[in-house]
Amino acid sequence: MVRCPKCGVEVSELHRLEASLLQKLQDSGEIPPAEVCNPCRSELHKSMQKQSGGVLIQQERAAEQHRLHLWKSRVLLIKKARSLMSQKSYSEAAINYEKYIKILEIVFQCKKGFLLTPEMFKDNARTSELTVVASVYWDLLRIYDSSDRYLERQNISARQLSAFIRFTPIFPDIIKKAAIFAKQAKHPDVIKSFLKSASLSRPRCFVATSAFMSPLATEVQILRFYRDEYLKKSWLGQKFIQVYYRRSPAVAVFLDNHSWLKPVVRSVLRLLIKCVGVL
Repeated sequence: MVRCPKCGVEVSELHRLEASLLQKLQDSGEIPPAEVCNPCRSELHKSMQKQSGGVLIQQERAAEQHRLHLWKSRVLLIKKARSLMSQKSYSEAAINYEKYIKILEIVFQCKKGFLLTPEMFKDNARTSELTVVASVYWDLLRIYDSSDRYLERQNISARQLSAFIRFTPIFPDIIKKAAIFAKQAKHPDVIKSFLKSASLSRPRCFVATSAFMSPLATEVQILRFYRDEYLKKSWLGQKFIQVYYRRSPAVAVFLDNHSWLKPVVRSVLRLLIKCVGVL
């Protein structure tokens, strides 16, 4: 029989602690004996596992606090970048915009090689950020146009702008500006590619989206629900949808060019929603 140097109990044999366990114990400030009884060895293993779990929780909390701090700091970056844009300090503005994008990638924990997506902003408290993101990519699209060195970055900005712009009320304004910019751009093909992609990706509730200035508006979502759950299930409803898809893009463009009509159309659509009994 031998006595365990840790607990003092007499046992038939002692067990040597693994090198990895010994190292962890030493790192935590404990100096254990090289050999202990089996119950003590098991207890030491459990103790280290629990301690490691606590460390992981602390690390996760610290990472979350860091992301929260970064999220708050993004506002200053945007303000600084826009101020630099007004001063025509485009290179410095681009640096701040890139830092802003990087912060969002960290906050949303984008994997290496992956870009931001609109779906990441589905939290209601962050949907308004979609417009900010779109405006950032629009500015970067124009800044990168200044040099062939930034062509790849410009292409990425164009693709990202196309993905985000359809969820924002600035869609018609950016489309108009991009059409004008394409005529004087150093890389007009990139701008034209954006215009084509943005037009194809625009939501199909054209008039409602234009009137309420966002595809995320509650009324737009209700009308989509009515389309999918009621109109699509009848022959007459399907015919109405086909006619609507053919005619409504022109109406939406007209509304975008005559914004003073939008409050009237919004009132009509809200009345329509009440009449069909969706609300």
